[in-house]
Amino acid sequence: MEHNEDCRAKFYCCSCLYTDNIFLEEYKIHVRYISEQQFTNDYQMVLRNIGCVTNEQFRNVTEKIEKEIQRRRLLGQTSTERTAFISEFYKPLHSHVYVLQESYLAPEFLEIVNFSRSEDANVEGLLNLIESLAAERTYRFPVFTKEFCRNLIEELENFEQSDAPKGRPNTMNNYGILLNELGFDNRFITPLRENYLQPIAMLLYPDCGGDSLDSHKAFVVKYALQQDLDLSYHYDNAEITLNVSLGKAFTEGNLYFGDMRQVPISDSECAEIEHKVTCGLLHRGQQFHGALPITSGQRWNLIIWMRSSSVRNKLCPMCNKTPQLVEAVGFADGFTKDTLVQNTEQRTCSIS
Repeated sequence: MEHNEDCRAKFYCCSCLYTDNIFLEEYKIHVRYISEQQFTNDYQMVLRNIGCVTNEQFRNVTEKIEKEIQRRRLLGQTSTERTAFISEFYKPLHSHVYVLQESYLAPEFLEIVNFSRSEDANVEGLLNLIESLAAERTYRFPVFTKEFCRNLIEELENFEQSDAPKGRPNTMNNYGILLNELGFDNRFITPLRENYLQPIAMLLYPDCGGDSLDSHKAFVVKYALQQDLDLSYHYDNAEITLNVSLGKAFTEGNLYFGDMRQVPISDSECAEIEHKVTCGLLHRGQQFHGALPITSGQRWNLIIWMRSSSVRNKLCPMCNKTPQLVEAVGFADGFTKDTLVQNTEQRTCSIS
């Protein structure tokens, strides 16, 4: 009897992945695409007001959208193929960086984690150890050592320069690396989330899933002249986000934070926050934010979108509806099914 591995998948995506939050780089907006007629009705005038004025320009937009939807439908397949190729043929420069060691972590970060794990842990004590920033409930603290950041960037550059296939981190960043495909998930990102970041998130964000994080998406983005310079205003597909500046040398490129996505953008005021190498910014994923352009050098950022299925199973953060689940690979978008339903499906798959 052939057993179907997909039947045992724990995590899922919402079907809105194929329709919602499609970013149009040229016009700096996210759109929804169900059909060409729906899209024309909803967005033709909007796009015309921001520069998409000819029929040819509009056709180009719809073609790009349809191509992006097709890319999303093939995400699981192409990611699995890339991961297999990388595992077999890519030769790491620094193989040690793939396995988390406490020596990679800044002493200040270990102090923060140890306090958060202690019986006496409380929010007030934690706030004495981390930096509260101008944006509400946004914090900064050292995460890694400079040596580890340097070694990790060297490894990422080695991969970037290799012939191995590479996927885009998301629809807004064109330059970067999906860390699960490179092999970082099991022995680096997952233990970092579970053993070090979870105790902090439990204290700071119990109301938005910080006490029940059970999956993630981790990737590195690169900002450089002639490549991605900045990042448009957006919110993350996450409950909690950690954004660590790895280096290299760069100028400008500060982040700016607004209100939560439930607040109209017109009513939101932004606070600008500086990135510091080796330090992480911790914030709620549903808080609007963006990155100003760098003016020189390169900046590499490690982004970890941490997710709580108990939160997102109730309401998909991307379409604001009860999630309609579709099969996916790995941690997918962090949705889970009811255990009884899932087990029933597994038995059905096993005997089919």
